[in-house]
Amino acid sequence: MRANLRTIKGEELKAGEEKDDPCWQVTQQLHFLIEKSMSSRYQKEISSAVKDEVSRVLPSLVIQDQDDSPRPKIAAHVTGSYIPETEKSGGPPNRKVYGQKIQSWESEKGLAFLQNVELSDGELVVPQAGLYYIYSQTYFKHTLIEDEESDKEEEDGTSGESVRGKSMLQYVYKKVSSYAVPILLMKNARTTCWSRDTEYGLYSIYQAGLFQLGGGDRVFVTVSNVSTIDMDEKSSFFGAFLVS
Repeated sequence: MRANLRTIKGEELKAGEEKDDPCWQVTQQLHFLIEKSMSSRYQKEISSAVKDEVSRVLPSLVIQDQDDSPRPKIAAHVTGSYIPETEKSGGPPNRKVYGQKIQSWESEKGLAFLQNVELSDGELVVPQAGLYYIYSQTYFKHTLIEDEESDKEEEDGTSGESVRGKSMLQYVYKKVSSYAVPILLMKNARTTCWSRDTEYGLYSIYQAGLFQLGGGDRVFVTVSNVSTIDMDEKSSFFGAFLVS
């Protein structure tokens, strides 16, 4: 009886008492089942495919790596894909949207994947209506051409230690079948300065949000100048996944 009371109170038992005491055995099994249940719950609810993105939004939620963690039923993560300089002109001019559409997304290799989502002409096509988490990051690499730099010095009458780069803008649009003009969901802009001693200036723009999409809706990204984007898979990426 005393051994049982000590087990319930969390007190340590002697080695001989542990094996024979039924309360100790039940307590150990209960602890094991609770830990197993909690671990299984979180691993099933959040897939490894979007784990990094969820960690960005909810940094306090820590999830251990698990190779067999299932992906969500509807999700996509496409990454930058290097293309020849001659093809870095972006999509054809479109007066209905701002900027140039990024078309060269990778959907299969490396970190990229598509799960029940299509990639067509640089646009993610979702299969069903619902609330989606959409995110995009673009990595800008700006260089100042010598002629432009000389002209700027003449206009300003100075040759300071830093120069002002061109504005960098990123837009995220959605296209719906019932409306001819793409709808702007998000936009972000930045103008940076860097030293004249450096060859180029670097800056990344990230934005994300929750949006209601319909079945067949398309989502795409445009930027102020496609030729300035560094299309490394870890630097420039775009994705969406169904929340509810």
